[in-house]
Amino acid sequence: MTDFIKILTRKNSLRKHCQEMQLADIDKVIADLNDIRAEVAEAAERNAENERAKLQQVEEIQRLMKEAGIGLDELKQGVEPVARKSVKAKYVITDSEGNEHSWSGRGRTPIAFREYMDKNNLTKEQLPTVD
Repeated sequence: MTDFIKILTRKNSLRKHCQEMQLADIDKVIADLNDIRAEVAEAAERNAENERAKLQQVEEIQRLMKEAGIGLDELKQGVEPVARKSVKAKYVITDSEGNEHSWSGRGRTPIAFREYMDKNNLTKEQLPTVD
């Protein structure tokens, strides 16, 4: 919780900080807070309405599936999961045992590449690339 929120939510802290303010300034703050409250309430109502509409759609789909005698397993049969696109290897090295290691250059550096770069005092950009 930020200090500002602590001040706003604690009456004594708020009173202390408002002592130096003019009445007109306090009225302006109250008006602004009321406007913000109305905006937050409207957003919450919109979100609740969207959730209700989504729930109605789900119930309608479930009703239609039940009427048609379609189960969830049957519905899944025609749909293939989206395969992740594999990334081609960009770097290739051969370790001291003769094993070839490849790496796309993305994510964490594999141990074999870290050891190779440390041993040969290389940076990632200096690694041998796939032709």
